[in-house]
Amino acid sequence: MDAELVHIGFSNVLAMDKVVAIASPGSAPIKRAVQDAKTNGKLIDMTSGRRTKAVIFTESNHIVLAALAPETITGRVQVMRGGTIIKPEAVEKVRK
Repeated sequence: MDAELVHIGFSNVLAMDKVVAIASPGSAPIKRAVQDAKTNGKLIDMTSGRRTKAVIFTESNHIVLAALAPETITGRVQVMRGGTIIKPEAVEKVRK
C-alpha cells in the first residue's frame, strides 16, 4: 500500500496511514502527552517556530506538532480522497 502523504505546512508532509488521531493542543491531557513525548524523545515539531494548532498522534507513539488546524489537515485528506469538505458550522445548521 502506498503512503498517503499530506502537506501539513512549511514543506512538511505526514503519512496519514500512520496517524491514529489529530487533536487541538489546548486541553491538559494533550499538553501532558506532548510533554511526555518531549521527555521521551518521541516529539516531532513541524511548526517551523509557529504556534501549534494541531497535535498528531501516530502508530509508533510519536507525537507530531503542526501549525495547521486539525480541520485544515482533515480537509486536505478529504480532498485527496475525492470527498467533499464539511465544515463544522454546516453540521450545526443541519442539526437545528
